[in-house]
Amino acid sequence: MVKNILSNLKENKKYAILSPIFVIVEVFMDIALPYLMSLIIDRGISAKSKEDLLKIGVLLILSIVIAFVSGIYSGYFATKASSGLAKNLRESMFNNIQSFSFEDVDKFSTGSLITRMTTDVQNIQMAFQASIRIAIRSPLMLIFSFIMSFRIHRELAMNFLFIFPIIILGMYLIISKAHPIFSQIFKTFDRLNTIVSENLSGIRVVKSFVKEDHEIEKFNDTSYDLYEKHVKVSKLMAFGMPLMQFSIYLITILIAWFGAHFVVVGSLTTGELMSLITYAFQIQISLMILSMILVQVTISRNSAERVSDVLSATSSIRSPKNPVLEVANGDIEFNDVYFSYVHDSDKCALKNINLNIKSGDNVGIIGSTGSSKTTLINLIPRLYDTLSGNVKVSGVDVRDYDLKTLRDSVSVVLQKNQLFTGTIIENLRWGNEDASLDDVIKASKIAQAHDFILSESDQYDAKVERGGTNFSGGQRQRLCIARALLKKPKILILDDSTSALDNTTEQTLINELDKNLPSMTRIIISQRVNSLRNCDYIIVMDKGRINGIGTHDELVKTNKIYNEIVSTQVEGGDFDA
Repeated sequence: MVKNILSNLKENKKYAILSPIFVIVEVFMDIALPYLMSLIIDRGISAKSKEDLLKIGVLLILSIVIAFVSGIYSGYFATKASSGLAKNLRESMFNNIQSFSFEDVDKFSTGSLITRMTTDVQNIQMAFQASIRIAIRSPLMLIFSFIMSFRIHRELAMNFLFIFPIIILGMYLIISKAHPIFSQIFKTFDRLNTIVSENLSGIRVVKSFVKEDHEIEKFNDTSYDLYEKHVKVSKLMAFGMPLMQFSIYLITILIAWFGAHFVVVGSLTTGELMSLITYAFQIQISLMILSMILVQVTISRNSAERVSDVLSATSSIRSPKNPVLEVANGDIEFNDVYFSYVHDSDKCALKNINLNIKSGDNVGIIGSTGSSKTTLINLIPRLYDTLSGNVKVSGVDVRDYDLKTLRDSVSVVLQKNQLFTGTIIENLRWGNEDASLDDVIKASKIAQAHDFILSESDQYDAKVERGGTNFSGGQRQRLCIARALLKKPKILILDDSTSALDNTTEQTLINELDKNLPSMTRIIISQRVNSLRNCDYIIVMDKGRINGIGTHDELVKTNKIYNEIVSTQVEGGDFDA
């Protein structure tokens, strides 16, 4: 885990090395200060030596300046290293997430991935910055303060040794109990982020169903759960500081009490007693800072585990070692295909699918909700892998293709269309970033989007708000179809992506596809018979199986499910018989 995280230091390794070097210099200067102060008292003031007072005073000032400069540089380099690590971690995580399959994203959940890329990375950044500076400074101060204390007066410095077993045992008990609570806190953060993400993305649904109170209650319950866990762990961690203070104040009292006796009998000078008390305070400060770092490290340990999980995760769907780099045509074959979202043969969403679609075919798919229409077409661009059997495109198993090659040749337009913040032309060029304006206009005309784009004040440079909310559902669908066409795919899949179009616009779009792209295989999923009646043939899906295949006229006569759909739509006025 640590190696996985630190491998992201990359170009910031030099800063991670320089910071501790300057910390060491700073510590040596800080350790020298009490000793030099004792010499000023004993040799300069008590002995009334102006020469020693001046000489040691210059050394004291020089030590302060060096400590000050070293502290600035160590802080600067620690910030550079930790900020660079955080940047690289976010980039590595995001890059890896882009390779995830749908299954991988579902395993982590969107809310959890957001928390890991923000809160968890920030915790690691803070802990790393503390580790290469404060976590090095405090132990060194502790060790050298001990050494100097024993060098000054061994018997008096022995008082330090009695208190440390208490401190170590106390901190161990606190941290061991705090770690599992922090694990629960981060899981609650994931749940909270998921609630917020779902609420904001579905705000229109929330308001249309007047469910604001329900959403507020759900959020407040999770927020209160987070509050209770934070209070619980804070109570536990709060014992750390009083434990440190009690221990060090006790040591300081003991040194002052017994030290006074040694001064009276002459085995200890006043300056040495003062330096011992100063070293005691340095030990006190070091221990307090160490306790705070231990808290931060405890928190970051959970964060590091969660970030490392994402970094080390490999996509369940990857390109093979020697992939096929060209899709010759739009032929599609399904051979004895079974598919399960949970990898369980007893819970298959698709069963015994055998299908042969020739390049250039215009295919319709229809069926009731939950009949696995979308699941069927998701296997073509290999968004999921089959449980058994195989899917072939242009005679080649989709698992043998380079993923980018395959998915560039298969354009899928979903019913729930996603546009991104930017301009219309930027969104359209998602399909092909090198597309010329003429190519963009041609695709937009085929998709019946050109006319409404021209009605915008900035036309193709018109702004698109987040999610494309400043366009109607039908306009978003047509923009997404145009974007898909710019890929110049061998196969175009329209997954209920013309549902918001009127019959006339939809028919004009289909006619333009026939006219301009006759060799492209088209698969149209729709609940409207009108959208499919002119297809070369229609596939009827039912409970994950193919129930029938035929033309509109053939299915009306031979397929019960299709005939029921037609009858229902005729009665509802949605179909022209």
